[in-house]
Amino acid sequence: MNTIKGLSLFSNVGVAEAYLEDIGVDIVVANELIKERAEFYQHVYPRTKMIVGDITDKTIFKKIIAESKAAKVDLVMATPPCQGMSTAGKQDPNDKRNQLVDHAIRAIKLLRPKFVLLENVPQQLKTKITLNGEELCIPDYIQKVLGETYNIKTSVVQASEYGVPQIRQRSIFLMTRKDLRVQWDFLTDSEKNSPITLDKAIGNLPSLDPKIQGYTLEQQLAYFPDFLKKQEKGLAVSKWHRPPLHKIRHVEIMRYTPEGMSALKNARHYPVNKDGSRTKGYPNTYKRQWWDRPAYTITTYNGAVCSHDNVHPGRPLGKDENGDMVFSDPRVLSVYELMVAMSLPKDWNIPDWAKDSLIRHSLGEGVPPLVVKKLFKKLLAKTLN
Repeated sequence: MNTIKGLSLFSNVGVAEAYLEDIGVDIVVANELIKERAEFYQHVYPRTKMIVGDITDKTIFKKIIAESKAAKVDLVMATPPCQGMSTAGKQDPNDKRNQLVDHAIRAIKLLRPKFVLLENVPQQLKTKITLNGEELCIPDYIQKVLGETYNIKTSVVQASEYGVPQIRQRSIFLMTRKDLRVQWDFLTDSEKNSPITLDKAIGNLPSLDPKIQGYTLEQQLAYFPDFLKKQEKGLAVSKWHRPPLHKIRHVEIMRYTPEGMSALKNARHYPVNKDGSRTKGYPNTYKRQWWDRPAYTITTYNGAVCSHDNVHPGRPLGKDENGDMVFSDPRVLSVYELMVAMSLPKDWNIPDWAKDSLIRHSLGEGVPPLVVKKLFKKLLAKTLN
């Protein structure tokens, strides 16, 4: 087998697929609900047949199956939406998105591919779905429907052990059709990586000052005199290493927040409500990351200072006129820094038209592609020998 031909369901913008073509896995058909994401995907992977639309729509589903059969796919890769299960969401057991895995299973039953990779948040292992009046945990449902046809292995994978500079757990099912007599395995302990810290991953990148919302250039330079110089150095590295946009009240409190700390704990410079009272929140909001650890899990709200563990670690700059220590980079990670933390290729072909909100949200829902690459290399080592 020289090339594995695959179908990607719930494909997002193709984060997971970033390295597959390089190692002999060709995603020939993909499906994505959101038009903007589908266009992003098509820009990055122009040879893939992209089917835009809702997989729950019978016409769309039939088209996916027909195109996949015509292309003779022997792999199905699916990453159903996880918002109904994620700890960052409401964890609503009745969220309709939890049921979307059923459409992936139906596709697998119809196509009978040689290989299957299903991925989601670890909470899927305990999430129950109701199908045909029967309530089952997702793993039990998968085993019940596919267990006779496929060898199924499942594990909660820690991305930082797969060479990704990010602490991100994902629940993954690896399946091989039983008639092939091939086992698809996860990395052994001896094959796993030591954690890659943020300092090693992005510590050498130019410092950036944030762009302040509503400020003129004159006001911006009065607040950050080196803004343009830093911006120029950042853009020399990548057009995606550019200053994020933030509100002045967030910039001011994060300037006084040291590495690994939340501004909620600051003695003087802390978030306040409209009435001037001190804001209360989760201890990992308004929080800087650590240099000596991998990045925290990148969420869909990675552009917000007030969300979870999003702020650049920064460096101490010295004390201000009041004797308070000031720190650099009072901002979230740049898009380029997020790409590095997600283990994406540094030259990954993001379309110029893509807005930061689209890129950030899509990366937050993506699967670190280095994890996917290493899993497929394990499979290919067996199927090609």
